[in-house]
Amino acid sequence: MKLSFFTFIRGQFAKQPPVVKGDLAGKTVIVLGANTGLGFEASKHFARMNPGRLILACRNQSKGHAALDRLKSATGYGKAELWLIDLADFESVKKFADKFERDGGRLDILVENAALSTSKYEATKDGWEVSLQVSNLSTPLLAFLLLPAMIKTAEQHATVPRLVVVASEVHYWATLEKKILENPDMLKTMASAKYCTEKIMSSRYLLTKLLNIFFVRAFNDRLPSSTPLVINAINPGLCKTELSREEHGIASLFTAIFLNIFAFSAEQGSRQLVYGAVANADNPEALRGQFISACQVTEVSDFVLSHEGVKAQDQLWDELIGILGRVDSKVPAIASQYLSAQR
Repeated sequence: MKLSFFTFIRGQFAKQPPVVKGDLAGKTVIVLGANTGLGFEASKHFARMNPGRLILACRNQSKGHAALDRLKSATGYGKAELWLIDLADFESVKKFADKFERDGGRLDILVENAALSTSKYEATKDGWEVSLQVSNLSTPLLAFLLLPAMIKTAEQHATVPRLVVVASEVHYWATLEKKILENPDMLKTMASAKYCTEKIMSSRYLLTKLLNIFFVRAFNDRLPSSTPLVINAINPGLCKTELSREEHGIASLFTAIFLNIFAFSAEQGSRQLVYGAVANADNPEALRGQFISACQVTEVSDFVLSHEGVKAQDQLWDELIGILGRVDSKVPAIASQYLSAQR
């Protein structure tokens, strides 16, 4: 499938379906990036479904506590918890997962709402380009480390947990150039200071969302069909959030005008996250491994489906396991225990 700019703009004026509701009684929900934007609005929707536990996973403690207060004021739900996590820091991700292993109990829904839009190269203390680490290394790392808890929940409570990864329709406009496709170290190269020129960084956000799609599809391909777990990728559409907060000057002004004309509200976009997490309760398999846009299963880009795209997806998966295995030795063990060779 291809997406023209005209089709994209037309979609931004489409009426958004109402939020899907589900029964979350006794269930545990984790939302990443929950103090603002899509994550906060999705958390409000989940709170109104009265989950047993709702964990707001945030980077900043003061902003996280403010979000808890706003959530309670808006919904009346007073059981939400603030857990700190910084996706630009592998140790922070590991500590979050370790805490959940000790204190979390069951895990029914994990919404991985992680994104960073930047046009300038910046390395984390772990040595990776920051937006790629946040969206395409730490996001999978947390998914792997919490996978045992989700599968245990499925076995003990006869339910089907959901792993929701927030992707985007902008993946239709992203591809991998030949020198990346032919490189044995794709992620390492894409994250290097030498590769991350101003031109490359101008489209980095599109790339991170393409890699989100690859991760979800590769994960699903290796998840045995008998495993009661659904992973999917969600397109919230263009929304008014703080994603472009790093822009300044003319670019910032242009973005603000564009968003005011064409963007959904954060609440409207958050409905897609909720859809991926609770829709099709009677037939969750219908959403397994799917890309969801406008509350319906949608075909991914032609590049993702192409021979070179499938080959890149498999290579990226193998490289990802190797990288994350060096971050935490649990990752390859978890992949070996719960995931299989490609179906």
